[in-house]
Amino acid sequence: MTDPDPAPPTHPAVRLPSRLRPRLGLWSELGPLLRLLVLTQLAFNVGFFAVLPFLSDHLGGAIGLAGWLVGLVLGVRTFSQQGLFVVGGALADRYGVRPVVLAGCALRIAGFGWLGFAERAWSVIGAVLLIGFAAALFSPAVESEVARQAVVREEAGKGPRTEVLALFTVAGQAGAFVGPLLGSVLLAVDFRAVCLAGAGIFVLVLAGHAWLLPQHIPGRAPTREPGGVRGLLRDRRFLALCLAYGTYLLGYNQLYLAVPAEVERVAGSQAPLAWLFALSSLLVVTAQLPVTRWAAPRLDPRRSMAAGLVVLAAGFAAVAAARPAALTGAAGLVPLAGFVALLTLGQMLIAPAARAWVPEMAAEGRLGLYMGALSSVSGVMVLVGSAVTGALLDAALPVALPWVLLAVLPLAAVALLPRPPAA
Repeated sequence: MTDPDPAPPTHPAVRLPSRLRPRLGLWSELGPLLRLLVLTQLAFNVGFFAVLPFLSDHLGGAIGLAGWLVGLVLGVRTFSQQGLFVVGGALADRYGVRPVVLAGCALRIAGFGWLGFAERAWSVIGAVLLIGFAAALFSPAVESEVARQAVVREEAGKGPRTEVLALFTVAGQAGAFVGPLLGSVLLAVDFRAVCLAGAGIFVLVLAGHAWLLPQHIPGRAPTREPGGVRGLLRDRRFLALCLAYGTYLLGYNQLYLAVPAEVERVAGSQAPLAWLFALSSLLVVTAQLPVTRWAAPRLDPRRSMAAGLVVLAAGFAAVAAARPAALTGAAGLVPLAGFVALLTLGQMLIAPAARAWVPEMAAEGRLGLYMGALSSVSGVMVLVGSAVTGALLDAALPVALPWVLLAVLPLAAVALLPRPPAA
């Protein structure tokens, strides 16, 4: 950890050893705490994504909410989650990981149970607020502790921290893949069964963590002094990282905004969209660790993020180049498949590197706050940027122009990436 205006790091977090032995047994080499936290991410996402993909249809169909109100409910969930990550991170710094994670699990159980029985707009909004705030508690607590443990492991000479963070990403993506499959099976009963199953998963997570998560994690002392936000807001290097990371997330969010619109134009339905999502998940699960193992000895976090942003820009450029031809059918899906592959490769280079970089910038004892702020700032950027992107897609512009503009943004973000501080 360093002060908000950091000196050059003294441990080998950015400059990795040139010789890295093959990491074939990574899981077996992790300690019990890291294994628990990685499995936590898997379980969180299975429970969450068993419910989320079916929420908008339930709100508009079974409950009969107007389209604008469905959008409001989904926006409220996003804000209560991403926007409040910084609160959860600060609480984890002050009170430790265990109470914050357990409280978040309890709130998620209550939120899913409430949502299963909610039939009015106010009740639905209350339930999704609870669901979102639950994630704002446990996610930054878990992410910051994974990052801290990865640093400890790296300093002990057991391998680069990005490997652990990549495994964490794989676990989350696997959960995001399995969750909707579970939800689709339970949806044959009804949406309430889906919500109660999601709550049941978090009951198991709560019980497991109450039993296995240590009361006191070695090397982690709660931060009792108030403040920290002021120093964070003065940390220009960290804020620059947040802006660059937010630009990546805005690009990634086009999987849910620009890509569905293009799939509808190309195929006349949304049916191929599920295959594109499956392609993204499959690539992360199978290729994230090999990509990270290749990148770790060659690219420091800044170069890894820069490479990922360039790859992301190439994905948008591929669609922009093909868009004037107005391809349809299978031929029209080829550029979109290429975009998803490049977008996912960019994600694999960017996400572990960004999480690995934050501990170098965080003030002493404020890693949770900084990890939470990374998500909160990025979430606000995605919220605003998605509204602008939606307006561009609806506007009477040359067909390739929105995709060209989306390609320019990641390239501009490369210039935002902070450089190492002067000696």
